[in-house]
Amino acid sequence: MNVLMRFAGLLLAATLLLPGAALAQREGVNVGGTSGFASLVPATEIEASASKQYKTLLAEAAGKNALAPAGHPQLIRLRRIADRLIPFANEWNPRAKSWQWEINLIGSRQVNAFCMPGGKIVFYTGIIEQLKLTDDEVAQIMGHEIAHALREHARERMGKSTATNIGASVLSQLLGLGDLGRTVTNYGAQLLNLTFSRSDESEADLVGLELAARAGYDPQAGVTLWQKMSANSKGAPPQWLSTHPAGATRITDIERNLPRVMPLYERAPKG
Repeated sequence: MNVLMRFAGLLLAATLLLPGAALAQREGVNVGGTSGFASLVPATEIEASASKQYKTLLAEAAGKNALAPAGHPQLIRLRRIADRLIPFANEWNPRAKSWQWEINLIGSRQVNAFCMPGGKIVFYTGIIEQLKLTDDEVAQIMGHEIAHALREHARERMGKSTATNIGASVLSQLLGLGDLGRTVTNYGAQLLNLTFSRSDESEADLVGLELAARAGYDPQAGVTLWQKMSANSKGAPPQWLSTHPAGATRITDIERNLPRVMPLYERAPKG
């Protein structure tokens, strides 16, 4: 049994090392490779579950007359910004090339936004209206949420749980999948409410900062966004960022990485 666990550990370590080298020399932010734990759960299963939940959420919103129609000015705005961000997603995750991206707007006072696995994006009107977001600030939020999907943080969380729960039998699960399908099913209901670790959130900040910069949105908007966030929440993190580092820390991290992304922004087409 110990031999199985050591073998599984070596496999995970090897998976962790491979992507990091590819990202080390690139221009922009450096967040290292993706976690090997993600490989323990099939991406197709998670993306299928996310797509199903997304459709259910939209249907529920439509039933309450809360789903914005295609001609809604704010939805048009969101989709225009997404159209500029999405082409830069492929470098971070090859699977993004085949994702069926969707962007929708739900009428609610919630200060919330998310991107589910497979590129399923939702903004709530509350986050746009209460924070009076500029396009640059919307791009920061959208980039952050897209980054969670690109870096497969939900899949990583499930993989870690799978490794913990399965324990010594993880090797047989890797070879034959076994209960992994049930693991995805059990997590399925949580995808809409999944919280990420602080390291995941910080990583998504940086990847999102770069996505926005490459798309021609000012990275310095990350600073003004967090100033607005702090003022709106009176120091407490809003719902969609409840596990994030404090606003002051976020601003410091963003400012530290501005020199890495400003050249990308300066070269990018605007508008």
